[in-house]
Amino acid sequence: MVKVRQDAWSHEDDLLLAETVLRHIREGSTQLNAFEEVGDHLNRTSAACGFRWNAEVRNKYDNAIDLAKRQRKERKRALNKTVQAVPKSNSIDSSEHIPSQQEETVDEPVVQTNLEPTATFNLDTVIKYLKSLKKELYTSNQSKSSLQSLESENSSLQTKVEELQKKLADTEQQLQAMKEDYQTFIQIMDRARKMTVFEDTNLVSSPAFRMDKNGNLEQLAQGSN
Repeated sequence: MVKVRQDAWSHEDDLLLAETVLRHIREGSTQLNAFEEVGDHLNRTSAACGFRWNAEVRNKYDNAIDLAKRQRKERKRALNKTVQAVPKSNSIDSSEHIPSQQEETVDEPVVQTNLEPTATFNLDTVIKYLKSLKKELYTSNQSKSSLQSLESENSSLQTKVEELQKKLADTEQQLQAMKEDYQTFIQIMDRARKMTVFEDTNLVSSPAFRMDKNGNLEQLAQGSN
């Protein structure tokens, strides 16, 4: 069946992708194997899973990736020590004497006894692995809680910004109205000043004349009858 899923990635899909990739890193596998496993589970192509991991998910799990790589090194180192421990036990036994077939049959339980520390060590490794999973789950929950808190804070800040922008627009309108009122007031004052000057000019009395006895006009002084 050809994988043609085109819907958006959900939070659960991203979480499954992250957990699978981290598990493959711890176990010494490749990310490509992790992408194929997630693709089979979500009916997506491994390329789509790889793109999602590199573009969106990986940067959220930097600390978890570093921890998984350290656990992979510790696991590899522990396996190397376990593998090296078995040949040393065999070389010590062979250096003492060459047993017969009967002795080899009798010594078989001893070989099983020598492997007991290996089984114990593997159990410790499993316990450490489970503890690391618990820690990663706790870290993931903390990251999710922090993300939700940041989203809520961002939404609140965006609402405040919109309110401030609205108040700014109202203030600019009021300022424009005040400017127009001021211009109107200046024009009124200018017209009033001009009217006052015109009235003062009209108050100046016109010169008066009278005719003397010889028939000539003479100007009367202002204030005289």
